[in-house]
Amino acid sequence: MFHNHHRHHCSEETKHIFGTVKVGERGQIVIPKEAREIFDIKPGDTLMVLGDEAHGIALVKADKFRRIAEKMLQIFERAPEEPPEE
Repeated sequence: MFHNHHRHHCSEETKHIFGTVKVGERGQIVIPKEAREIFDIKPGDTLMVLGDEAHGIALVKADKFRRIAEKMLQIFERAPEEPPEE
């Protein structure tokens, strides 16, 4: 179903290549076990599917995406900073 996971070499050990997966006839894929463990993806979790036509598709846990969006919205609730006087 998928190939072996390899860590991408970088200064931080946060980049991963989990290998390839096949898309089934109904458009389904299996997320590799190690990826599910690292990103704490459990049965029943909701994932956001994000896409950039130039860069590809990303999966993000919906609860994490919601927290990021809430933080972004909080920025707009604050009064704007005054520009420094010259």
